[in-house]
Amino acid sequence: MHRILLPLLLLPLLSRAEVIKADLLIVGADESGCAAAVQAARLGVKRIVLTNDIQWLGGQFCTQGIGPVDEWTLVDGKRTGFPRSGMFLEIIERIRAHNRLTYGIATPGNSWCGTETIEPKAAAQIFEDWLVPYTEKGSGQIHVLRPWEPVKVLVQASRVVGTEFQKVGAADAPRLTVKAGLTIDSSDWGDVIRLSGAAYSAGPDLKSRYEEPSAPERLEADGHQEMNPLSWCPLLREVGRDVTIPKPARYDERSFADMRSVPPWRDWDGSGGIYNAAGWCVYTHRRIIDRHHNNLPAGTEATLLNWPTHDYPLCTLPQHVAEALERTEPGTAKKNIVDMSSAQRRIIYEDAKQRALELLYYLQTAAHDRVGDFPQSFRYMRLAEDYGTADRLPPKPYIREGLRLDALYVLREQDVRTELEKPLWARVMVPDGVFGYQFNMDFHPTRRKFVDDDRSQPWQGKHFGTRNWSADTDRAMFPLRGLVPVKMEGLLGCSKNIGVTSMVQSSLRLHGQMMHVGAATATVAAVCLREGIQPREVASSMKLVREVQTRLVRGAGGPGTLLWPWHDVSPNDEFFEAANMLALTRVWRTDADNVFFHPRQTVTRRELAVALAKLCRALPGAKAWPDSKTPRFTDVPAADPDRAHIEAVMSWGDFGKPSPTFQPEGSVDMAVLHRWLTALGLPASPTLLASKYSRVPLSRAECVDYLYRILLAKGEMLPAARTWLQPGSDEDGDGRKDHDDALPFDRDNNNLPDRLQSPDLPP
Repeated sequence: MHRILLPLLLLPLLSRAEVIKADLLIVGADESGCAAAVQAARLGVKRIVLTNDIQWLGGQFCTQGIGPVDEWTLVDGKRTGFPRSGMFLEIIERIRAHNRLTYGIATPGNSWCGTETIEPKAAAQIFEDWLVPYTEKGSGQIHVLRPWEPVKVLVQASRVVGTEFQKVGAADAPRLTVKAGLTIDSSDWGDVIRLSGAAYSAGPDLKSRYEEPSAPERLEADGHQEMNPLSWCPLLREVGRDVTIPKPARYDERSFADMRSVPPWRDWDGSGGIYNAAGWCVYTHRRIIDRHHNNLPAGTEATLLNWPTHDYPLCTLPQHVAEALERTEPGTAKKNIVDMSSAQRRIIYEDAKQRALELLYYLQTAAHDRVGDFPQSFRYMRLAEDYGTADRLPPKPYIREGLRLDALYVLREQDVRTELEKPLWARVMVPDGVFGYQFNMDFHPTRRKFVDDDRSQPWQGKHFGTRNWSADTDRAMFPLRGLVPVKMEGLLGCSKNIGVTSMVQSSLRLHGQMMHVGAATATVAAVCLREGIQPREVASSMKLVREVQTRLVRGAGGPGTLLWPWHDVSPNDEFFEAANMLALTRVWRTDADNVFFHPRQTVTRRELAVALAKLCRALPGAKAWPDSKTPRFTDVPAADPDRAHIEAVMSWGDFGKPSPTFQPEGSVDMAVLHRWLTALGLPASPTLLASKYSRVPLSRAECVDYLYRILLAKGEMLPAARTWLQPGSDEDGDGRKDHDDALPFDRDNNNLPDRLQSPDLPP
């Protein structure tokens, strides 16, 4: 084999090349892979190869058919959208612009489970257009190769150096090898990670591994195959006449017995917001275009089928599927789908497609006959032609769970799970967070119940054990460490192929979350390529971690990413970076009982003193904690949890004659802030006194802005690079090794780094 090293502008000559070279290879162009490619290009990576196994780009938004966008969270007892940021916000803005231009309204779907909806063909074009400025039509940094699938990963000295691809559907055609400085695996099933030999997991995690409270003690029969099911999600458009599909060969009405109590259709206009009980039905569940209530032309009405009844569990496979798999290779029917070949997965795909068509047939016949005739009946809707596929179904299934990387840290259920029916801050707020999130732990039925327990008979899906949709996560962050393999170099996880347990992945798989993963992965890759280092060196250097976080929160040619999951902080806010970074560094203390920053709320003397104490301890040359055995102020008693920080600030600075009281709940203005900063020897801008508003109460937004300026100017005191995350190391001495410690700089694991906490009193 000869080697041809091509600049990207010459990649159209690929037919004459067998090996090409890139700085960054991204395998898989779902929403996560596309986000990684755009972010890397914006950060200056010059040669990026993005491969995909089908023609369309965009993942869940289009190729998997999930045009109604999942993103909800729970606030004040009501489901509402999670705050949008980063590249996800950028795509949502493009979706809204398309809908306004096409339908005259940004949100034409009135979908029961999501505010935003987009038709798949339009979504694919949005992603295509999004990449154009960086492809050969623009800067030439990104070259998209399709349709190629990975078949071999090249590894040298425990480092991925390249990937070999074959043309999809043309196994005998010449193969392509891409050699790259770094490879990002955003493929559907983590094939690069698996083929590289890097450690990974698939299926349930036993309780003995991560001590998760909801994990099984042992696996049941076929338990190693059990995963969140996949679904094939038909898109339907109204035609105004009977277009009932032919009866599928394996259709049996007993498969849909649980649908008899489910309303197939209700006349709902979207009022009351998402998850309004009045709108719950199959039809509105994932409606994409609501033409009746938006006065749109006939023929535009469209909805998507994504109902638990046609989910396709990946264990206890039907007999005919198991037999077909066994004919490819003995033992295949017992494999987890992650470990199957693409040809073997297609056997499962075909049966999943049939399940979707069976549900459609049921809705067009038995359900229609049960509820009667009306214009929006499924009987008068046909499979849309948007996908251009022969069967009019999406080119890919909706994949809820796949391969999970054995990463430097694996996020687990007890880190993020809520105990109350409201979102609060997670038990663990990781110091290397690269985006914030919150969603419910959402397992669709993972197993089947066959008629007469006979796998050749009809079946219905069923939940199993604790794997259901009854629990939420708290407001959490995903750690940078979760992108980095424990052992393999030259490789980063992306999309769902990241360091989480099966329980956590059930809540960390939505459109926006996956775009945040892509942006974070690409930012780490850009730092690696610039410095000539490996991802684990970024993860083990808090200085470089802070660089990654700062770049993400500032954005790169687009909105910044929400790192700390505030509910009321937007990328358009001037204080967005400060509110995120000061909370992340723990200089700014979050309210324990809510997820709001309340930017206009007046700062109290208590709040400012605590923040200043932590800021002083976070800066180089930090002063030692004073003796706090005897209370200094009569109104800050010994048991006050903030006493150590309040007394530290007052002892570190020149505040003049001591006062017997502190007035902790008193308000602060700019003049007070200037006086305290000056007393502590910190930079105090003259504008704090020069403004006519110097005596007006200081808001939280203004306060974090000033304090963050000081942190940037003075520089944060961080642990020395590469002193932790070493095999067997325990940075904080809490008895938990770094690879198993979500809070590696926090000995008592209370989400406050040791250097910011008084040794005498709790924070």
